[in-house]
Amino acid sequence: MSSNISSTTLQSWRQRPPSSYSIKVQNLFQFESSTLHSDGKYKSRRFSSGDYKWRMIIYPKGNDKDNGSGFISMYVEIDSTSLTSKTPIEVYTDLRFFVFNKKENKYFTIQDVESKPFNTLRTMWGLSQVLPLDTFEDRKNGYLFDGDYCEFGVDIIVAPPPTKWEILSFDVDLPYTKFSWTVKNFSVIQENPLISDTFTKGGKEWVLKMYPKSYSTPTGKWFSIFLAIADGEILEDDEEIYVKAQLKVEDPYGSNHLKKELNYWFPIGPIGSGFPQYVSMAELRKSYLDKEDTLNVEIEFDVVSAIKYSSFT
Repeated sequence: MSSNISSTTLQSWRQRPPSSYSIKVQNLFQFESSTLHSDGKYKSRRFSSGDYKWRMIIYPKGNDKDNGSGFISMYVEIDSTSLTSKTPIEVYTDLRFFVFNKKENKYFTIQDVESKPFNTLRTMWGLSQVLPLDTFEDRKNGYLFDGDYCEFGVDIIVAPPPTKWEILSFDVDLPYTKFSWTVKNFSVIQENPLISDTFTKGGKEWVLKMYPKSYSTPTGKWFSIFLAIADGEILEDDEEIYVKAQLKVEDPYGSNHLKKELNYWFPIGPIGSGFPQYVSMAELRKSYLDKEDTLNVEIEFDVVSAIKYSSFT
């Protein structure tokens, strides 16, 4: 058996006792002798941690089959009956092993830096080289006390399954990229704002909002226009949508169209995102209204983001 343990471990001291399980041995010599008839290991009774059943396994003379000769070797084994169809295929855990030191009145603590996946094919993980035997057995170091008394322990921190996630994509191949809006009798419009019909881009509903009387002060000086998410569109909590688009006011007499680029994450405020001062009203009337007082506006989408969320958000 090989533990496939990473060579990178963290060692520290901790005053707080192990939280998952502890084995207090009152006679180390007899404890070691008992393992001669069990392949050199001692297996604890089953205990619960993180909704699963476990056993703690100690090789007091080291696990020779896992390069543990000359060390105390410690492992945990998940009870295979805990891995049912209602549980994840793999149970990831962070493992910390402890050996009490009475001289320091603290626990020597060692852990691997990587979480370990327990599954039906691999039910046991641990560290083959927890503590050198010569360090452990030298009584002046404090690991053996009150005769042959010693204590081992483990923390098993079970990671919750990855139930929360989002997938962010950017749609650059929209089937219909443009929306055109023709506004007749522009000069006599009283609505402020004037709102376009709803249109769909990137799976979301949008509108354009035009302010013939200006959005910003001084009133009547500027033509204002914004892109906004339609009122009926429901977003997830904190959801934002990235849009890159070209907003154009068309020249009715030639090709000198007025274009500006939108590049925003929506929603941004109740009016949407756009241009409070897109063009002066004087220039708009002079160059962009035809003889019948009609204004043509077009928006062309380059990119619209989309997010898929997990079921448990």
